[in-house]
Amino acid sequence: MKVITVKQPFASLIAAGLKEYEFRTWKINYRGEILIHAGKGIDKKAMKKFEHLGLEYPLGCIIAKANITDCVFIDDDMKRKLKNKDSLVYSGVVNDDSWSGYGFKLGKIEKIEPIKINGQLGLWNYDE
Repeated sequence: MKVITVKQPFASLIAAGLKEYEFRTWKINYRGEILIHAGKGIDKKAMKKFEHLGLEYPLGCIIAKANITDCVFIDDDMKRKLKNKDSLVYSGVVNDDSWSGYGFKLGKIEKIEPIKINGQLGLWNYDE
């Protein structure tokens, strides 16, 4: 199964169903099931921003599965839609005028029992 590694706290936001888009500078054609891997890296500034949610932030493990249903270019119109959807969760992208890239639309998000494994760059494969 395909896997994408995401820094914390963003991996846990996805697992909790609070973040429906994962952002990258590269486009993908893949659609279908994907596992969400919480990498060993953390964004300390973002961790402070989301500490009020009381989520767990495991590192170095697969914590959720979802479906990639679309890959959309994040233009100004999409930034406005994301800001209206949740200005806190999407603040890193919507408040950065210089950021350019794509949003992988996630659906059917389901938190799973953590599976310890090292992550990789890009989309990678995990044999269950």
